[in-house]
Amino acid sequence: MQNPVSDQPRIITERRGHVFLIGFNRPEKRNAADLALLQQLALAYGELERDPELRVGLVYAVGDHFTAGLDLADIGPRLGPDGLDMVPEGGIHPWQVDGRTLSKPVVMAVQGTCLTLGIELMLASDISIAAESSRFGQIEVARGILPFGGATIRFPRAAGWGNAMRWILTGDMFDAAEAHRIGLVQEVVPDGTQFERALELAERVAGQAPLAVQATLANARTAVRDGDAAAEAQLQPALARLAGTEDSRIGMESFLTRTPAAFVGR
Repeated sequence: MQNPVSDQPRIITERRGHVFLIGFNRPEKRNAADLALLQQLALAYGELERDPELRVGLVYAVGDHFTAGLDLADIGPRLGPDGLDMVPEGGIHPWQVDGRTLSKPVVMAVQGTCLTLGIELMLASDISIAAESSRFGQIEVARGILPFGGATIRFPRAAGWGNAMRWILTGDMFDAAEAHRIGLVQEVVPDGTQFERALELAERVAGQAPLAVQATLANARTAVRDGDAAAEAQLQPALARLAGTEDSRIGMESFLTRTPAAFVGR
């Protein structure tokens, strides 16, 4: 795999307390994803995963549009017999369709046009906020390919079979109200406020006990991937582990003294 190179950063990152801001930064191309953007996004996810000071990711986009999807002129020639090789060493697949999952939650703020891989990134994330004028489209079938970032797996689960197939199989565009109705986004907010609302929620999550947040996320994912019985078997052991942490002591003290908890992640 070639190293991620580009004439400018395709992904910009910033630490805001315990929140890691990850921004699509190719507005002149409506944030269409070329290989450099995909690789840099994977590296940002790897940084989020490794750094214990980072508790929540917030993915957003610079410019008027979240993403126009894949830059097929750049990506098309790179597709090999095994698909697309896009995760450099130290990175994590942002769509998490290679068997490895991110252990920390991700919040998304979406505006403008959000096509294909943008929807799939929402589906691979945990909370999504959309500006009210956002427009969505899972349009791969109109380009002669299939969604390969998880929409075939996660869209029916999130929206129900019929709702997912209505949009995946036609390639039609739909609006933020429909995205909210089918559960693709959790809140629709006035245009221009989606980042602030997403940051508010990300900071709210980051203020909770991080080991407890990660354990909760992991158990929910186990239930989805491996079934209820597998998740049930992990509940008591996970509770016992958390009960012995410093954060558990801090949480109990906060409850008893009715003072805000300052969790340390240990």
